[in-house]
Amino acid sequence: MNNSYPTDVLERLRSDAQQIISRYPQPRSAIMPLLHLIQSEDGFCSPRGINLVAELLDLSRAQVSAVATFYSQYRRRPNGEYNVGVCTNALCAVMGGDIIWEELSEYLGIGSDETTADGKITLERLECNAGCDYAPVVVVNWEFFDNQTPQSAKQIVDDIRAGKDIHPTRGPEKVHTFKETSRVLAGFDDGHAGEGPSGGVPTLRGVKLARENNWTAPQPLGEETK
Repeated sequence: MNNSYPTDVLERLRSDAQQIISRYPQPRSAIMPLLHLIQSEDGFCSPRGINLVAELLDLSRAQVSAVATFYSQYRRRPNGEYNVGVCTNALCAVMGGDIIWEELSEYLGIGSDETTADGKITLERLECNAGCDYAPVVVVNWEFFDNQTPQSAKQIVDDIRAGKDIHPTRGPEKVHTFKETSRVLAGFDDGHAGEGPSGGVPTLRGVKLARENNWTAPQPLGEETK
């Protein structure tokens, strides 16, 4: 990849970056969304992107790289068009997540944080997707595919490689690319936030029971006497 952006791309990135920076009292606070902005262009936190963020925020490359290497959502090498994450934490694992991981890794011929030769899929072994009520869960570009099996997970990657739209269980009507998703994480609305349900019956079961039984949170000790 070139060490600098073409003039038109650089102008667009600078314009977008200024919108991001303007949201924060301290410019340095914009470092994380700016890194997502770089990923929306390059597909990873590229050296030229690191340079640009450092320049925009008057930081050193080391300071920007320290953030880019700390958080797992930032990539230091080109990511696939679709990031497929398989949860193998305790609940997902016992519900079949470990088997999904093993079969999907063998099926694609890659391990964790590796990308298929066609550049379509990066496979990631995740500790938790925060979707335990739908275990086992697979996420594609951080959109949920609930109650998965090895067969359904293989169908997801088959559809991706065939160029078909894939449809998450919750959230937007279809999964958008890694770069498109990165732009949303940078803070730019893509118009899909209101699509689809964000929760479901298992997620909302506790709220339903609480309302039916008039349950309320306990008051802090001593609060009832005030």
